Amino acid sequence: MRLVLASLLVAALAAASGCVRPGGGAPAAAPPPTAAITSTATAVFERGRQIYNFRCYFCHGYSGNARTLATTYLAPPPRDFTAATPEQLPEASIAQALRAGRPGTAMKSFAGILDESEIAAVARFVAQEFVKNKARNTAYHTVENGWPAHERFAIAFPFVTGAVRLDTAWEELTVEQAAGKRLFLSTCISCHDRAHVNDEGPAWSARPVSYPRAGFVFDPQAPLPVDALSGPSVYARHDVAPNDGRHGAASTRGKALFEANCAFCHGADGSGKNWIGQFMEPPARDLRRLTPASMPAPQLVATIRDGLTDTSMPAWKDVLTAAEIEAIADYLSRAVFHSSRALAPATAAGPPGR
Repeated sequence: MRLVLASLLVAALAAASGCVRPGGGAPAAAPPPTAAITSTATAVFERGRQIYNFRCYFCHGYSGNARTLATTYLAPPPRDFTAATPEQLPEASIAQALRAGRPGTAMKSFAGILDESEIAAVARFVAQEFVKNKARNTAYHTVENGWPAHERFAIAFPFVTGAVRLDTAWEELTVEQAAGKRLFLSTCISCHDRAHVNDEGPAWSARPVSYPRAGFVFDPQAPLPVDALSGPSVYARHDVAPNDGRHGAASTRGKALFEANCAFCHGADGSGKNWIGQFMEPPARDLRRLTPASMPAPQLVATIRDGLTDTSMPAWKDVLTAAEIEAIADYLSRAVFHSSRALAPATAAGPPGR
Protein backbone atom coordinates (compact mmCIF):
# COMPACT_ATOMS: atom_id res chain seq x y z
CA MET A 1 0.00 0.00 0.00
CA ARG A 2 2.86 2.42 0.86
CA LEU A 3 4.40 1.73 -2.60
CA VAL A 4 1.10 2.53 -4.29
CA LEU A 5 0.77 5.83 -2.44
CA ALA A 6 4.41 6.70 -3.11
CA SER A 7 4.04 5.98 -6.84
CA LEU A 8 0.97 8.17 -7.04
CA LEU A 9 2.76 10.98 -5.23
CA VAL A 10 5.74 10.81 -7.60
CA ALA A 11 3.45 10.82 -10.61
CA ALA A 12 1.58 13.85 -9.28
CA LEU A 13 4.81 15.79 -8.64
CA ALA A 14 6.17 14.91 -12.04
CA ALA A 15 3.04 16.18 -13.76
CA ALA A 16 3.01 19.38 -11.74
CA SER A 17 6.65 20.19 -12.60
CA GLY A 18 6.15 19.63 -16.31
CA CYS A 19 8.48 16.66 -16.58
CA VAL A 20 9.03 15.50 -20.13
CA ARG A 21 9.30 11.97 -21.40
CA PRO A 22 12.80 10.56 -21.83
CA GLY A 23 14.20 11.79 -25.15
CA GLY A 24 12.10 14.96 -25.18
CA GLY A 25 8.57 15.47 -26.27
CA ALA A 26 5.49 16.83 -24.63
CA PRO A 27 5.12 16.70 -20.85
CA ALA A 28 3.71 13.41 -19.51
CA ALA A 29 -0.02 13.54 -18.95
CA ALA A 30 -1.09 13.18 -15.30
CA PRO A 31 -3.34 10.20 -14.52
CA PRO A 32 -7.00 11.09 -14.22
CA PRO A 33 -7.63 12.13 -10.58
CA THR A 34 -10.72 9.92 -10.25
CA ALA A 35 -8.86 6.84 -11.47
CA ALA A 36 -5.99 7.51 -9.07
CA ILE A 37 -8.33 7.80 -6.10
CA THR A 38 -10.18 4.64 -7.11
CA SER A 39 -6.93 2.72 -7.48
CA THR A 40 -5.72 3.84 -4.06
CA ALA A 41 -9.04 3.01 -2.39
CA THR A 42 -9.02 -0.46 -3.94
CA ALA A 43 -5.47 -1.09 -2.75
CA VAL A 44 -6.37 -0.02 0.79
CA PHE A 45 -9.52 -2.15 0.75
CA GLU A 46 -7.72 -5.28 -0.47
CA ARG A 47 -4.91 -4.77 2.03
CA GLY A 48 -7.57 -4.65 4.74
CA ARG A 49 -9.03 -7.89 3.44
CA GLN A 50 -5.62 -9.61 3.62
CA ILE A 51 -4.99 -8.50 7.19
CA TYR A 52 -8.53 -9.38 8.30
CA ASN A 53 -8.34 -12.85 6.77
CA PHE A 54 -5.05 -13.47 8.57
CA ARG A 55 -5.73 -11.95 12.00
CA CYS A 56 -9.46 -11.54 12.57
CA TYR A 57 -11.27 -14.47 10.99
CA PHE A 58 -10.86 -16.90 13.91
CA CYS A 59 -13.19 -14.89 16.15
CA HIS A 60 -15.26 -12.88 13.68
CA GLY A 61 -15.42 -15.38 10.83
CA TYR A 62 -14.34 -15.03 7.21
CA SER A 63 -17.63 -13.30 6.45
CA GLY A 64 -17.75 -11.14 9.58
CA ASN A 65 -20.82 -12.86 11.04
CA ALA A 66 -19.03 -14.43 14.05
CA ARG A 67 -20.27 -17.93 13.27
CA THR A 68 -17.07 -19.43 14.59
CA LEU A 69 -15.73 -21.87 17.13
CA ALA A 70 -14.58 -18.92 19.24
CA THR A 71 -18.17 -17.69 19.48
CA THR A 72 -19.17 -20.90 21.26
CA TYR A 73 -16.88 -20.29 24.23
CA LEU A 74 -16.17 -16.56 24.47
CA ALA A 75 -18.37 -14.44 26.74
CA PRO A 76 -19.41 -12.01 25.48
CA PRO A 77 -19.11 -13.53 22.00
CA PRO A 78 -17.20 -11.80 19.18
CA ARG A 79 -19.13 -9.08 17.39
CA ASP A 80 -21.26 -9.96 14.36
CA PHE A 81 -20.43 -7.07 12.02
CA THR A 82 -23.25 -7.97 9.64
CA ALA A 83 -25.82 -7.31 12.37
CA ALA A 84 -24.83 -3.62 12.64
CA THR A 85 -25.72 -0.67 10.45
CA PRO A 86 -23.19 1.95 9.27
CA GLU A 87 -24.73 4.36 11.75
CA GLN A 88 -24.35 1.89 14.63
CA LEU A 89 -20.80 0.92 13.70
CA PRO A 90 -18.99 3.61 11.71
CA GLU A 91 -15.51 3.09 10.32
CA ALA A 92 -13.98 5.33 12.97
CA SER A 93 -15.38 3.15 15.78
CA ILE A 94 -13.95 0.03 14.16
CA ALA A 95 -10.53 1.67 13.92
CA GLN A 96 -10.71 2.71 17.56
CA ALA A 97 -11.58 -0.84 18.65
CA LEU A 98 -8.57 -2.13 16.72
CA ARG A 99 -6.38 0.55 18.25
CA ALA A 100 -7.52 0.27 21.89
CA GLY A 101 -9.45 -2.99 22.17
CA ARG A 102 -12.80 -3.33 23.91
CA PRO A 103 -12.68 -3.64 27.71
CA GLY A 104 -14.62 -6.58 29.12
CA THR A 105 -14.31 -8.61 25.92
CA ALA A 106 -11.72 -10.80 24.22
CA MET A 107 -11.03 -7.97 21.76
CA LYS A 108 -7.58 -6.69 22.64
CA SER A 109 -5.57 -3.80 21.24
CA PHE A 110 -3.76 -4.36 17.95
CA ALA A 111 -1.75 -1.14 18.34
CA GLY A 112 1.48 -3.03 18.88
CA ILE A 113 0.79 -5.42 16.00
CA LEU A 114 -0.66 -3.24 13.23
CA ASP A 115 0.51 0.22 12.28
CA GLU A 116 -1.93 3.08 11.70
CA SER A 117 -2.20 2.51 7.95
CA GLU A 118 -3.01 -1.18 8.52
CA ILE A 119 -5.59 -0.36 11.19
CA ALA A 120 -7.20 2.09 8.77
CA ALA A 121 -7.21 -0.53 6.02
CA VAL A 122 -8.90 -3.18 8.21
CA ALA A 123 -11.46 -0.65 9.46
CA ARG A 124 -12.26 0.37 5.88
CA PHE A 125 -12.65 -3.26 4.80
CA VAL A 126 -14.89 -4.27 7.72
CA ALA A 127 -17.06 -1.16 7.40
CA GLN A 128 -17.65 -1.66 3.68
CA GLU A 129 -17.59 -5.44 3.26
CA PHE A 130 -19.59 -6.51 6.31
CA VAL A 131 -21.36 -3.55 7.94
CA LYS A 132 -22.52 -1.89 4.73
CA ASN A 133 -22.57 -4.59 2.04
CA LYS A 134 -23.18 -7.72 4.19
CA ALA A 135 -20.88 -9.51 1.74
CA ARG A 136 -19.73 -13.10 2.07
CA ASN A 137 -16.03 -12.18 1.61
CA THR A 138 -14.46 -15.62 1.31
CA ALA A 139 -14.35 -19.04 2.92
CA TYR A 140 -11.65 -21.25 4.30
CA HIS A 141 -12.46 -24.23 2.08
CA THR A 142 -11.11 -22.80 -1.16
CA VAL A 143 -8.95 -24.27 -3.90
CA GLU A 144 -6.14 -21.95 -2.79
CA ASN A 145 -6.33 -23.44 0.72
CA GLY A 146 -6.18 -26.98 -0.62
CA TRP A 147 -9.93 -27.71 -0.77
CA PRO A 148 -10.90 -28.37 -4.41
CA ALA A 149 -14.57 -29.20 -4.99
CA HIS A 150 -15.46 -28.80 -1.33
CA GLU A 151 -19.13 -29.14 -2.23
CA ARG A 152 -18.59 -32.88 -2.55
CA PHE A 153 -18.83 -32.99 1.26
CA ALA A 154 -22.22 -31.25 1.25
CA ILE A 155 -24.03 -34.09 3.03
CA ALA A 156 -21.93 -33.35 6.15
CA PHE A 157 -22.58 -29.60 6.12
CA PRO A 158 -25.78 -29.75 8.23
CA PHE A 159 -23.75 -31.19 11.13
CA VAL A 160 -21.17 -28.41 10.82
CA THR A 161 -23.72 -25.60 10.67
CA GLY A 162 -25.99 -27.08 13.34
CA ALA A 163 -28.94 -27.57 11.03
CA VAL A 164 -28.88 -31.17 12.26
CA ARG A 165 -27.62 -31.80 15.79
CA LEU A 166 -24.83 -34.33 16.11
CA ASP A 167 -26.49 -36.22 18.96
CA THR A 168 -29.72 -36.74 17.00
CA ALA A 169 -30.58 -40.43 17.31
CA TRP A 170 -29.48 -42.47 14.32
CA GLU A 171 -32.98 -43.83 13.82
CA GLU A 172 -34.30 -40.27 13.46
CA LEU A 173 -31.91 -39.46 10.59
CA THR A 174 -32.67 -39.94 6.93
CA VAL A 175 -30.38 -42.17 4.89
CA GLU A 176 -28.59 -39.09 3.54
CA GLN A 177 -28.27 -37.52 6.99
CA ALA A 178 -26.84 -40.74 8.41
CA ALA A 179 -24.25 -40.78 5.63
CA GLY A 180 -23.50 -37.13 6.37
CA LYS A 181 -23.02 -37.86 10.06
CA ARG A 182 -20.58 -40.69 9.28
CA LEU A 183 -18.64 -38.36 6.98
CA PHE A 184 -18.62 -35.63 9.64
CA LEU A 185 -17.31 -38.07 12.30
CA SER A 186 -14.60 -39.44 10.02
CA THR A 187 -13.45 -36.24 8.32
CA CYS A 188 -14.87 -32.92 9.51
CA ILE A 189 -14.77 -33.40 13.26
CA SER A 190 -10.98 -33.02 13.43
CA CYS A 191 -11.47 -29.26 12.92
CA HIS A 192 -15.18 -28.81 13.69
CA ASP A 193 -14.80 -30.66 16.97
CA ARG A 194 -17.25 -28.51 18.93
CA ALA A 195 -20.33 -29.78 17.17
CA HIS A 196 -23.87 -28.53 17.67
CA VAL A 197 -25.76 -30.87 19.99
CA ASN A 198 -29.11 -31.01 21.76
CA ASP A 199 -27.54 -31.94 25.09
CA GLU A 200 -24.11 -30.61 26.04
CA GLY A 201 -23.92 -33.11 28.89
CA PRO A 202 -22.04 -32.50 32.14
CA ALA A 203 -19.14 -30.05 32.12
CA TRP A 204 -17.07 -32.71 33.84
CA SER A 205 -17.52 -36.41 34.34
CA ALA A 206 -15.39 -39.06 35.98
CA ARG A 207 -16.15 -41.45 33.13
CA PRO A 208 -13.27 -41.75 30.64
CA VAL A 209 -14.18 -39.62 27.65
CA SER A 210 -12.35 -41.77 25.11
CA TYR A 211 -14.29 -44.98 25.83
CA PRO A 212 -16.58 -46.35 24.56
CA ARG A 213 -15.51 -45.18 21.11
CA ALA A 214 -18.01 -44.37 18.38
CA GLY A 215 -18.10 -48.00 17.26
CA PHE A 216 -16.45 -50.30 14.81
CA VAL A 217 -17.25 -51.78 11.43
CA PHE A 218 -16.15 -55.36 10.77
CA ASP A 219 -15.98 -56.10 7.07
CA PRO A 220 -15.01 -59.72 6.28
CA GLN A 221 -13.23 -58.45 3.16
CA ALA A 222 -11.21 -55.79 5.02
CA PRO A 223 -7.75 -56.68 6.35
CA LEU A 224 -8.39 -54.83 9.63
CA PRO A 225 -11.38 -53.78 11.73
CA VAL A 226 -12.36 -50.18 11.04
CA ASP A 227 -12.51 -47.74 13.94
CA ALA A 228 -15.38 -45.31 13.28
CA LEU A 229 -13.18 -42.40 14.37
CA SER A 230 -9.71 -43.23 13.09
CA GLY A 231 -10.17 -45.77 10.30
CA PRO A 232 -8.55 -49.21 9.92
CA SER A 233 -6.85 -50.05 13.19
CA VAL A 234 -4.94 -52.95 14.72
CA TYR A 235 -6.24 -51.71 18.07
CA ALA A 236 -9.94 -51.65 17.18
CA ARG A 237 -10.62 -55.34 17.67
CA HIS A 238 -9.51 -55.09 21.31
CA ASP A 239 -12.23 -52.55 22.09
CA VAL A 240 -14.95 -55.12 21.38
CA ALA A 241 -16.13 -57.07 24.42
CA PRO A 242 -16.13 -60.88 24.39
CA ASN A 243 -19.55 -62.21 23.57
CA ASP A 244 -19.22 -65.95 24.03
CA GLY A 245 -21.81 -66.22 26.82
CA ARG A 246 -19.31 -67.58 29.33
CA HIS A 247 -19.92 -64.89 31.92
CA GLY A 248 -23.61 -65.70 32.38
CA ALA A 249 -26.37 -63.50 33.72
CA ALA A 250 -24.75 -63.28 37.16
CA SER A 251 -21.87 -61.21 35.76
CA THR A 252 -23.90 -58.90 33.53
CA ARG A 253 -23.51 -56.05 36.01
CA GLY A 254 -19.77 -56.68 36.30
CA LYS A 255 -19.42 -56.61 32.51
CA ALA A 256 -21.17 -53.25 32.30
CA LEU A 257 -19.02 -51.84 35.10
CA PHE A 258 -15.83 -53.13 33.48
CA GLU A 259 -16.71 -51.58 30.13
CA ALA A 260 -17.61 -48.26 31.76
CA ASN A 261 -14.52 -47.97 33.97
CA CYS A 262 -11.76 -50.45 33.13
CA ALA A 263 -11.90 -50.91 29.37
CA PHE A 264 -10.34 -47.49 28.80
CA CYS A 265 -6.95 -49.01 29.72
CA HIS A 266 -7.47 -52.77 29.48
CA GLY A 267 -9.59 -52.81 26.32
CA ALA A 268 -13.08 -54.23 26.19
CA ASP A 269 -11.61 -57.69 25.68
CA GLY A 270 -9.31 -57.33 28.71
CA SER A 271 -6.15 -57.67 26.63
CA GLY A 272 -4.66 -54.23 27.31
CA LYS A 273 -3.75 -54.21 23.61
CA ASN A 274 -6.05 -51.35 22.75
CA TRP A 275 -4.72 -47.90 21.85
CA ILE A 276 -4.47 -46.50 25.38
CA GLY A 277 -3.29 -49.69 27.05
CA GLN A 278 -0.37 -50.15 24.67
CA PHE A 279 0.94 -46.63 25.16
CA MET A 280 1.11 -46.90 28.94
CA GLU A 281 4.39 -47.53 30.71
CA PRO A 282 4.25 -50.26 31.76
CA PRO A 283 1.49 -51.36 29.34
CA ALA A 284 -1.88 -52.30 30.78
CA ARG A 285 -1.98 -55.91 31.97
CA ASP A 286 -3.37 -58.57 29.65
CA LEU A 287 -6.07 -59.94 31.94
CA ARG A 288 -6.74 -62.84 29.59
CA ARG A 289 -3.49 -64.51 30.67
CA LEU A 290 -4.61 -64.74 34.29
CA THR A 291 -6.48 -67.65 35.81
CA PRO A 292 -8.56 -67.98 38.98
CA ALA A 293 -5.59 -69.91 40.40
CA SER A 294 -2.94 -67.29 39.54
CA MET A 295 -5.21 -64.45 40.63
CA PRO A 296 -7.60 -65.68 43.36
CA ALA A 297 -10.77 -63.68 43.91
CA PRO A 298 -9.59 -62.00 47.19
CA GLN A 299 -6.35 -60.86 45.50
CA LEU A 300 -8.23 -59.59 42.43
CA VAL A 301 -10.69 -57.64 44.58
CA ALA A 302 -7.81 -56.13 46.56
CA THR A 303 -5.98 -55.12 43.37
CA ILE A 304 -9.02 -53.35 41.97
CA ARG A 305 -9.76 -51.76 45.33
CA ASP A 306 -6.24 -50.58 46.23
CA GLY A 307 -4.48 -50.30 42.86
CA LEU A 308 -0.90 -51.34 42.02
CA THR A 309 2.18 -49.29 42.84
CA ASP A 310 4.61 -48.36 40.03
CA THR A 311 1.88 -48.80 37.43
CA SER A 312 -1.03 -46.75 36.08
CA MET A 313 -3.51 -48.99 37.90
CA PRO A 314 -5.33 -46.66 40.34
CA ALA A 315 -7.25 -47.53 43.49
CA TRP A 316 -10.99 -47.71 42.76
CA LYS A 317 -12.18 -47.85 46.37
CA ASP A 318 -13.32 -44.22 46.31
CA VAL A 319 -15.03 -44.57 42.94
CA LEU A 320 -16.74 -47.96 43.08
CA THR A 321 -18.58 -49.61 45.93
CA ALA A 322 -17.37 -52.89 47.39
CA ALA A 323 -20.25 -54.69 45.66
CA GLU A 324 -19.35 -53.14 42.30
CA ILE A 325 -15.70 -54.16 42.67
CA GLU A 326 -16.76 -57.72 43.48
CA ALA A 327 -19.05 -57.75 40.43
CA ILE A 328 -16.15 -56.73 38.17
CA ALA A 329 -13.90 -59.38 39.71
CA ASP A 330 -16.57 -62.02 39.17
CA TYR A 331 -16.97 -61.03 35.52
CA LEU A 332 -13.23 -61.10 34.90
CA SER A 333 -12.76 -64.53 36.45
CA ARG A 334 -15.68 -65.97 34.47
CA ALA A 335 -15.35 -64.36 31.05
CA VAL A 336 -11.85 -62.93 30.62
CA PHE A 337 -9.34 -64.99 32.62
CA HIS A 338 -7.51 -67.69 30.66
CA SER A 339 -9.35 -66.74 27.50
CA SER A 340 -8.44 -68.79 24.46
CA ARG A 341 -8.09 -65.49 22.62
CA ALA A 342 -4.95 -64.76 24.61
CA LEU A 343 -3.19 -67.82 23.25
CA ALA A 344 -4.42 -67.57 19.65
CA PRO A 345 -1.92 -66.40 16.99
CA ALA A 346 -2.14 -62.64 16.39
CA THR A 347 -3.55 -62.14 12.91
CA ALA A 348 -4.33 -58.91 11.15
CA ALA A 349 -7.83 -60.00 10.16
CA GLY A 350 -9.43 -61.68 13.13
CA PRO A 351 -13.20 -61.89 13.61
CA PRO A 352 -14.92 -59.47 16.00
CA GLY A 353 -13.61 -59.83 19.53
CA ARG A 354 -10.29 -61.42 18.61
